[in-house]
Amino acid sequence: MEIKVLVIDDSALVRNLLTRILEKEPDIRVVGSASDPYDAREKIKKLNPDVLTLDVEMPRMDGITFLKNLMRLRPMPVVMVSSLTEEGAEATLKALELGAVDYVSKPKGEPTVALERLAEEIVAKVKVAAGANIPGSRRRFPQAEMKVEERQSADVVIPRRSPPRGRRAPLIAVGASTGGTEAIKELLRPLPPNLPGMVITQHIPAAFSAPFAKRMNRLSALEVCEAEDGQPILPGHVYIAPGSHHLLVSCNSDGYVCRLHDGPRVNRHKPSVDVLFRSVAQCVGAGAVGVLLTGMGDDGARCLQEMRDAGAFTLCQDEESSVVWGMPGAAVKRGAAEKVLPLQEIPEALVQHFRKTSGRVAASGGRSFRSMAGKL
Repeated sequence: MEIKVLVIDDSALVRNLLTRILEKEPDIRVVGSASDPYDAREKIKKLNPDVLTLDVEMPRMDGITFLKNLMRLRPMPVVMVSSLTEEGAEATLKALELGAVDYVSKPKGEPTVALERLAEEIVAKVKVAAGANIPGSRRRFPQAEMKVEERQSADVVIPRRSPPRGRRAPLIAVGASTGGTEAIKELLRPLPPNLPGMVITQHIPAAFSAPFAKRMNRLSALEVCEAEDGQPILPGHVYIAPGSHHLLVSCNSDGYVCRLHDGPRVNRHKPSVDVLFRSVAQCVGAGAVGVLLTGMGDDGARCLQEMRDAGAFTLCQDEESSVVWGMPGAAVKRGAAEKVLPLQEIPEALVQHFRKTSGRVAASGGRSFRSMAGKL
């Protein structure tokens, strides 16, 4: 069954490039293109596409306003096309909040070269969008799976070794990809400010991670920031991996510390969830909690299993609440998840877990979790 795509962009060159890239795939057909949202509105009615690619910056009506109206009147899968700038990051994060499935970030430079380099990514994201869970939309396609190809494991960044003995101070590690920026928001918003420290790897471009961290900080009672190398991990704080580096956790005499690693991609990603989860399994062991949220592919599944084998409490987002049940689905198939929950139930599961375990947790950085437990 072919996926019908409508390309919306004010640039005729970009419309032609996207059409050419997408139509190389035998199971994708570009049924039309539109130069602005008003043109797009009429063509959606006439052509009934399965997926839209939507530019952020357009004349007469910007892409964000159009997306807001579209999701209110006729929800459907949308892949945003945005510039790789701080302004583009804010617009893209807003689009994801409004219901866009994913985005393609155009690097600066000549459009033909830039988009051709992204051809594989564009095709993959359109296919995933076609099978994504969109509230109010009738899904016609099964969720797409990533092509299995030769790729590097977490071993190239952090060799596997045995976890620590005994229970160490608690730490929460979270991984996400497609649909993850909104899932992380929904995870953080209800959480109290006195939880153990949390580290997050979200697949995101380097230009987007700092604006994303600032956005989460405004919406959460926890202190959220983009992680820095050597930064102590404190209770009540959240550290998000920069889009340019892997995030790892290491231990010293004072507690846990963020480490950034400028190594090769793992599972096609940098930052990689597997790298974060392995470092937590090896540093924190049974004191850790691992959470794997919505995302395309299987990054994080293997090393969430390592966390569970080390005694950590592991949770995965369920299929119904995931935009794409690739990463959590792969972890569930491996047996890596102790619990599989709807997104809205995960915050309470974390709170309840630490209520139960607080009496058995060691001190971290001179401050015991026992002293915080009564407030949870």
